[in-house]
Amino acid sequence: MLFSGFLTLAALAVAPVRSALTYKGVDWSSVVVEEKAGRSYKTTSGQTKALETILKESGVNTVRQRVWVNPSDGNYNLAYNLQIAKRAKAAGLSVYLDLHYSDTWADPAHQTIPAGWPTGIDDISWKLYNYTLDVSNQFASAGITPTIISIGNEIRGGLLWPTGKYDQLYNIARLLNSAAYGIKDSNLSPKPKIMIHLDNGWDWATQEWFYSSVLEQGPLAAADFDMMGVSFYPFYGSSATLANLKTSLTNMANTWGKDIVVAETNWPTSCPSPAYAFPSDLKSIPFSAAGQTTFMQQLAAVVAGVKNGKGIFYWEPAWVDNAGLGSSCSSNTMFAYPGTELSSLDVFSTM
Repeated sequence: MLFSGFLTLAALAVAPVRSALTYKGVDWSSVVVEEKAGRSYKTTSGQTKALETILKESGVNTVRQRVWVNPSDGNYNLAYNLQIAKRAKAAGLSVYLDLHYSDTWADPAHQTIPAGWPTGIDDISWKLYNYTLDVSNQFASAGITPTIISIGNEIRGGLLWPTGKYDQLYNIARLLNSAAYGIKDSNLSPKPKIMIHLDNGWDWATQEWFYSSVLEQGPLAAADFDMMGVSFYPFYGSSATLANLKTSLTNMANTWGKDIVVAETNWPTSCPSPAYAFPSDLKSIPFSAAGQTTFMQQLAAVVAGVKNGKGIFYWEPAWVDNAGLGSSCSSNTMFAYPGTELSSLDVFSTM
C-alpha cells in the first residue's frame, strides 16, 4: 500500500497540471488564404477535416482574427472576418477580434493610417469611433458576439501614425478612448472584453511606461478597457525569459487589476540558425512538436499563476505556407506542410 502511494505521488509529479485558463486559443486568420491556395487540413491520424473542427477537437476554445480596414486583395477585411467567424461559431468556438486599424500589418514598426482616413486628432478620433462601432454592429447583425476585441495590435509605439505615435501620448489616449466607446456603444450584447495589446510582454519597464504615460493624459480612463494583452516570442532575444514574463504580468495585474492574456506566442519545430540567443530558462526545450507542448505548458503555468491570468493565443499555427511566421526560425506552425496536425496542437486540451 505504501509502495502504491509512492507510485501515485510520482505520477502526479510528472503529469501536466491543468491551468484552468479561460481562453485557450489560436490565431487562425489565414485559414481562407490557405484554403484558396489549395491547402486542406488533416488530423494526426490522417483524417481530412475543416480546420475549425480540428482546433475544437484539440482543446482550442477561442480563435483570434486580425481585421484590416481596406486591404488591396480583400484578405482579412471585415467581410473576410465575418465569413470565418461564422465558421468558428458553428464549430462551437468563441471569437476574438484583433483590430489593426490599418490596411495592412500593424506592429511596433508599422502603424499606418488607413487610406482615406483623416489625420487631425478630432477627425480621426471620430472616424475611429465610427469604424469600430460599424465593425461591432456588423458582427451583432450576423449574430456573432466576440468575447474579446483588441483596439489596436502591438501598440507599444502608439497607433495610427503619425497622429497617435509614441511621442503624442494625449492623442494615443484620445484614440483608445474613441475605439473603446465604439464597442461600448454598439449593439453587441453581452459586451466583449476590450483589450489593449502591446508586444514584449516580458519587459515590465515598457508596459509600465506605456500604461502610466497614456492613462495620465486624461482621455483614456482605466475603466475604458478590461484586458491587457501581450506578445511573448522567445526567438527575438535572450531577455524574453519566463521569469521576466512572470514578473511583468504580475506587476501589470497588481498595478491595474486587469485581465491578463498572452495574445501572441510561438515555439519552433525547426530553428537551425536563430538570429538571437534564446532565453536562458527556455534553452532546454527542444525545437520539435514535443518542445512546443512543453513550452506551451510552461507558459500556461506562468499565466495561470498570475492574478487575473486568463489565457494564451498561439499565433497562426496553421499558416503552413508561411511556416517561419516572420521569425528567423524556419517553422513555428503546429501543422506540418501541407497541412497535417502535429501532436503539439493537443496541448490546448491540457491547459
